[in-house]
Amino acid sequence: MSLSSHLQELKKKHQNLSTAVEHLQRSPSADGLHVAQLKKQKLLLKEEISRISSNMH
Repeated sequence: MSLSSHLQELKKKHQNLSTAVEHLQRSPSADGLHVAQLKKQKLLLKEEISRISSNMH
């Protein structure tokens, strides 16, 4: 897998997590722990995306 395609896949996963977090936060019965875990995964993906992007330039 090329670095560029890996980066695109990470961005796609990040967007999917964003959507999931938004939906969960709108739900009155949302599990706060689950939302926090998703946000942590999202942050880790964002950091990796930033790291890869800076290495490509």
